[in-house]
Amino acid sequence: MSDLNTQFDEAVNGVQNADGDFKPSTEMKLEFYALYKQATVGDAGGKRPGMMDFVSRAKYDAWAKLEGASKNQAMQQYIDKLAAVK
Repeated sequence: MSDLNTQFDEAVNGVQNADGDFKPSTEMKLEFYALYKQATVGDAGGKRPGMMDFVSRAKYDAWAKLEGASKNQAMQQYIDKLAAVK
């Protein structure tokens, strides 16, 4: 596994197991979610969730904003974002 993948996995683990010092806002959680999806899946696909499905729609929209970013770019942005807030 490459160094970037290792750093990404550690960053994901850090966000998922956030301790008392790190309390991400809802907006920040959406940003991490979108970067994670872009890094692991690629561009958002499928239909945009309906207007009444607020959570899924917000997640989809955050992810769709990253369209065209490579998986490595998304991984690095995820790592950098976590480093900036910790």
